[in-house]
Amino acid sequence: MRHLYDRRQFLAQSVVVGAGLGVGGWLSRVAWAAPVKSGAPTAEKLGWTLGCAQYTFRRFCLYETLDKLVELGIPCIEPGFFLRLDSRRPNLQVNESLSAADRKELRQRLADRGIRMASYYSDLGADEAAARKKMEFAKEMGVETMVAEPPPEAFDMLEKLCEEYQLNLAIHNHPKGPHSRYWHPENVLKVCQGRSKRIGACCDTGHWVRSGLEPVECLRKLQGRILGFHLKDVIESGKPEARDVPLGQGKANYAEVLRELHRQGYKGLLVIEYEHDTEALMKDMAECVAFVEKMAKELAG
Repeated sequence: MRHLYDRRQFLAQSVVVGAGLGVGGWLSRVAWAAPVKSGAPTAEKLGWTLGCAQYTFRRFCLYETLDKLVELGIPCIEPGFFLRLDSRRPNLQVNESLSAADRKELRQRLADRGIRMASYYSDLGADEAAARKKMEFAKEMGVETMVAEPPPEAFDMLEKLCEEYQLNLAIHNHPKGPHSRYWHPENVLKVCQGRSKRIGACCDTGHWVRSGLEPVECLRKLQGRILGFHLKDVIESGKPEARDVPLGQGKANYAEVLRELHRQGYKGLLVIEYEHDTEALMKDMAECVAFVEKMAKELAG
């Protein structure tokens, strides 16, 4: 996401489960379709799984976005807590305030299309009770990594909850600015120091370029702490407003970015977040997928 969003408090509801039925029970009751056929099968062989940030398709609801991901061959989605779930019910957002019935419907919609909600952009903060509800929601949806920008004072508590819920917390970087704590990798490393390997970085390469940083150098600094990734390329360096372009066509030096990830042995999600929303969005996204697959073939060869 290009800009920081107000971390508004949502009316949260606890996870509702049947007697003796925990999160694992809920997930096991969902009938799953075959997984989406990946548009980057060679990348999968390298241990990279493509995802898409829901923010890419923000003019659509999540349910509409799922069909677009099937078409693109992207098997994972990263919803955002402030984004719409369903166009028929525009007041519903993808967060812990969803009712038990809406959560069940969301799990089934994901399952019907063979798409996983493996990561989730959340507004985790310093309130433990609120953080628990957000993690309970994430766990119920099958999330493995929560992406957030919590205040530094929250990490003692969040580290404990990450261990309890067996979730990773990947710290996201926005462009340099007065409200962006983690724009520089050193700021991320500072809050990770001495902590569990469940606390690490979600590397947004486009925002690094917007901040005037060199992505490959940033990745080297964060080696061993990378838990998530926002694939993003932008047309100009050092400008917060620089617009996105398909991977490999901007200033992020994306061929070298992917070579560096491969060198580090990174295995996990590569979430495409494409912010330049035009009528050519699906074409641009297809170019991003094709670039990842082309580079994966080169690296695998």
